Amino acid sequence: MQAGAAVKRGQVILILEAMKMENEIVAPQDGTIASINVAVGDMVEPGATLATLN
Repeated sequence: MQAGAAVKRGQVILILEAMKMENEIVAPQDGTIASINVAVGDMVEPGATLATLN
């Protein structure tokens, strides 16, 4: 997904890999992706904002 894409509630926005497991991050509501704040291969800290929706 990328900024500007329309998403529906429950649709996968990105996949987060943790401890060799892939976790699907889904849209909590219908909307448009305002930003994706991480790139492939980035390390993220707990509580980090991965994406925002409008």
